[in-house]
Amino acid sequence: MGNPVVHFEIGGRDREKASAFYSDLFGWSTTDYGPYSKDVHTAAERGITGHLTALGHEPHNYVMIYVEVEDIPLYLQKVETLGGQVVIPHTEVPGQGSFAWFNDIDGNTLGLWQSTTE
Repeated sequence: MGNPVVHFEIGGRDREKASAFYSDLFGWSTTDYGPYSKDVHTAAERGITGHLTALGHEPHNYVMIYVEVEDIPLYLQKVETLGGQVVIPHTEVPGQGSFAWFNDIDGNTLGLWQSTTE
């Protein structure tokens, strides 16, 4: 299957201000997605989907990419075996899938995504 980059997330303190910024900059539109996020609609025929997020806690400012995997716990084990560190453990997103965050050997934080298969 390979492991494609499937999603991005841009974190900030104010999702409304971020939405206006990226709308003015790139012409992106957004729609509310829960209390902390906005779905990003790039209107492009290619590329990946994303969110603008204001978590209300650290980290406030970040850019995250998510790599799709078939087994998050297995990949988190591989992360640690290879010298990386788990930042957010395997976490379920009801009805959609699950995610985790890890730091690579240089301290870069990346996300893992596993879709719910039905």
